[in-house]
Amino acid sequence: MDNHKNGKIVNFVQEGEGQPVVLIHGIAASLYDWANIIPDLVAGGYQACALDLLGHGESIKPDNPLVYNVESLFEHFTTWLDELHVNHPLFLVGHSLGGYLSILYALRYPSRVRSMVLIDPFYSLKQISPILRLVGRRPHVSERTMRVVPEWLINYVLGWDPSSAANFSPQARQQIANDYKRASPHFIRITRDIPDLTPVLHRVNIPTLVIWGERDLTLKPHSFKLMVEKLPVSSSCAIPECGHQPHIGKPATVNQLVLDFFTSLHAVDAKSTSR
Repeated sequence: MDNHKNGKIVNFVQEGEGQPVVLIHGIAASLYDWANIIPDLVAGGYQACALDLLGHGESIKPDNPLVYNVESLFEHFTTWLDELHVNHPLFLVGHSLGGYLSILYALRYPSRVRSMVLIDPFYSLKQISPILRLVGRRPHVSERTMRVVPEWLINYVLGWDPSSAANFSPQARQQIANDYKRASPHFIRITRDIPDLTPVLHRVNIPTLVIWGERDLTLKPHSFKLMVEKLPVSSSCAIPECGHQPHIGKPATVNQLVLDFFTSLHAVDAKSTSR
């Protein structure tokens, strides 16, 4: 992928032509999360647009802990999106926190969104395991830990999963570990006081595909089923033997699900136009 930088404020890629697909990564990740799906989207006739969120990857990383909240990330994301001057309704693909931002965008700008694919989406603090919630409650300790923990240790931990859910290649583990280390340690604060979207999910009247790994150890898998029940126009697919990042662990499966979903939407649009 060729990286394009806008004054180092937003690092992003934009490849291909056709219907725009906007890819939004999760916490402590980067646009490299989408390295497997971008070529398939381009080959399928889509334009793939992916960014590094505020404080992540090669995008700007303010050294102000107060900046690390969902509204700041949302503003950074929407400003970038507006500057792309996309004139077609968007296909949003969001993983984890990227799913949260996708839902927020669909709620605030419904006319700009054609559909969403949410991969292990985060929408409520109730989804998070008690241990991870404790990390969020003690940000100063967690930030210091992220500053000093070596990248090799993160890589090692990623390779050990008691559920055998994480089936990443050595290259994928190395990239994930690298993304953790180059993200601002203040990312720990992003979800501390994040609003619960559960009460407003019924307002997301946009075709949505929810995909998740059945062995997600980060977010409770049953929460995705509850989400699907609340979304008015939704379908879903649970991927067995897979954890929190199925787009990395099982890319061929996820890519096909995404492309098939988009194809079904084109068929609906064509039928509507022919009437």
